[in-house]
Amino acid sequence: MNEREIEYFVSSWKLVPGTGGVFDVWVNDELIFSKKEVGRHAEPGEIRSGIMGVLNTIRPANFELAGD
Repeated sequence: MNEREIEYFVSSWKLVPGTGGVFDVWVNDELIFSKKEVGRHAEPGEIRSGIMGVLNTIRPANFELAGD
């Protein structure tokens, strides 16, 4: 899945500020990363990988973006 496909399947992004060092990333009501749970900041690419994992489950197997 490339960046244009991500834009096709995700209509909006929202950052919700937290307190006490909380940094959670949710996609479609699924927690894909929690700084508090793992006790560290996300590694480079870790958040994107989690987002892609969720989006790949909703992407039809034969999906092709027009013009690609």
